[in-house]
Amino acid sequence: MRSAGEVLIIGGGVMGAATAYWLAQAHGLRATVLERDPSYARASSSLSASSIRQQFSTAINIALSQASLQFYRRIGVALAVDGVQPDIGLTEPGYLYLATDAGASTLRENVRLQHACGVPTLLLDRTALAERFPWLAVDDIALGSLGMSTPTSGEGWFDGYSVLQAFRHKARALGVRFVHADVRSIQVQHGRVVGAVTSDGTRHASDAVVLAAGAWSAALLEPLGVALPVRPRKRDVFVFTSPAQLHACPLLIDPSGLWFRPERDRFICGAPPRGGDPDEPPLEQVDHGLFEEWLWPRLAARVPAFEALRPERAWAGYYEMNTFDANGIVGEVPAVRDLFIACGFSGHGMQQAPAVGRGLAELIALKRYVTLDLSPLSMQRIADARPLVEHNVI
Repeated sequence: MRSAGEVLIIGGGVMGAATAYWLAQAHGLRATVLERDPSYARASSSLSASSIRQQFSTAINIALSQASLQFYRRIGVALAVDGVQPDIGLTEPGYLYLATDAGASTLRENVRLQHACGVPTLLLDRTALAERFPWLAVDDIALGSLGMSTPTSGEGWFDGYSVLQAFRHKARALGVRFVHADVRSIQVQHGRVVGAVTSDGTRHASDAVVLAAGAWSAALLEPLGVALPVRPRKRDVFVFTSPAQLHACPLLIDPSGLWFRPERDRFICGAPPRGGDPDEPPLEQVDHGLFEEWLWPRLAARVPAFEALRPERAWAGYYEMNTFDANGIVGEVPAVRDLFIACGFSGHGMQQAPAVGRGLAELIALKRYVTLDLSPLSMQRIADARPLVEHNVI
């Protein structure tokens, strides 16, 4: 077990904040979190659509989301400070994946894995879909998989910014320090991490470092000779209103790549970026043409009542895209002792942060995983060219 010492966490988003919380709460370790933007105005955690699902194609992602959902269901008690319980607005209407004939066999295969992992996914043919969701156009759909809410597993969405602030607030109450600082380099001596240096020249010494800087993690590892296949990938989210009354509307994923869900009295939607939409411009440069030219026609085709929708606003955020296999990278960096990493979650980091933070804290404090084995997500798979491919990336 690691003796009492300072753990330095680079990145104060939900992954870094959750790790700091678990280090302090479960293991009594001191942690300092360095965050370059304490307003979180451009942070992936703040700009996330903040959904949670078990309908993945890999067992580790299913297990991570199951464990995190259990935490989110009791987050008010777990992260209460001075009797005040955070409310993240968790709701669980489920996810609905749709497949044409071409994708039906893959959907069935994914559902078989999900059932083996205890996920009560329900397969619906075209007739069953039409009966359950009469507002849905399904003439071209062969099959759908619906995640059903039960006492042990469920799917839905929540307020991600409230989650981030709840972890931060509780971590602070447990003695974690959050410092406004921009890390420029990680310091290593004799193959072991010894701290980090920030833009003002300050050296922050530590016994262990956690790199949780999301899409900007790769640049900090490159000077150490470590190639990390993680880069920023912009995702636009659009808000619209509609007179449509969609009873029991889940978060729907269309075969085209379109997704949408209700958000109080409105809807939000999105899709993977178009080829000509670059990642480099400021996030304020939303690709509005994506909605007008691509999303709207597909929304109206899938839900005819959406023909009368009215777009309201939009925002963009970054996925920390792992170009190797679209899965998170968690664990100790092989080339540097006591340097740990948690990034590259490719859009599902917010939903898996509680379980990843707990597991990483165990690895740091106890040198092993206890509650959930995260070794399938280690960096070793990259060195060995053994991708753990996640097919269900939205």
